[in-house]
Amino acid sequence: MNKPSSRVNGSVVALTVAVLAVSSSAPLIAFAAAPALAIAFWRNFLATVALTPITYGPRRSEIRGASRRSVLFGVLAGVALAAHFATWMPSVQLGSVATATALVATQPVWQGLIALVQGRRPSAAGWAGIVLAVAGAAWATGADIGVSGQAVLADVLALFGAIFAAAYTALGEQARTTLSTTTYTWICYGVCAVLLLIVCLVSGVQLGGYDAQTWAAILALVIGAQLLGHSMFNYALQRTSATTVSVLILLEVPGAALLAWLWLGQTPRAAALPGLALLLLGVAVVILGAARANRPVVDPVLTD
Repeated sequence: MNKPSSRVNGSVVALTVAVLAVSSSAPLIAFAAAPALAIAFWRNFLATVALTPITYGPRRSEIRGASRRSVLFGVLAGVALAAHFATWMPSVQLGSVATATALVATQPVWQGLIALVQGRRPSAAGWAGIVLAVAGAAWATGADIGVSGQAVLADVLALFGAIFAAAYTALGEQARTTLSTTTYTWICYGVCAVLLLIVCLVSGVQLGGYDAQTWAAILALVIGAQLLGHSMFNYALQRTSATTVSVLILLEVPGAALLAWLWLGQTPRAAALPGLALLLLGVAVVILGAARANRPVVDPVLTD
């Protein structure tokens, strides 16, 4: 008798924890006294280490039996994920948490455009959402032009981060046709960590010597946004529609902005707020439009 109620309650708790976990990502990046690329490397490397016992334990046979095609798409997804982190995470340190988080949330918009290239036309609602989101992004970026060139650069990097996130999702859709989420994630994080390590070494980015607070922030990123957030969203997807989860992920934007305000003293710029609100509305319309058209909703597993 109580099973449906307990499942609903479990999903609510899981989604609440997941949104809180991913909302902490940008504020933690901004707080950490370490280069953004180094933080990106450590969060992916440590996550890979944490997933290795699971992947090479119960799922060892899956890796051995995986097709070359699936592994190839998993590797390519890892390359796109590295590009995502290498653009979005610096944007958080260069600009404001609120704007960077909102702009990277345009991932479903770019995903819709990728689907168009693949021959799947967005619905009328999808096109309307794309227009709204692009207008909102232009408004928010325009508001930053009067602030500084660094703020505009941060906005551009965040948009590229969203584009690479959409590419990561599109490639991941191909890999996950035969790979489990855990194995696929382990491949992506591993490839991403190796590429980011190479970039850090070539560019001379400092990978150590941080204070205790910075290491604590990096660990919190790994446990929170990287592992706990993903796990809770995956748990909720077993009981909640992908559309609902995708829309709820947008709560990361006000959540991150609130944390940045209370913790870091970052007050969102008033001139950018209407644009950010328009952007989020557009993204929500894109997601709902895709659902009504009975098309795959953007993979809600990817979080920042």
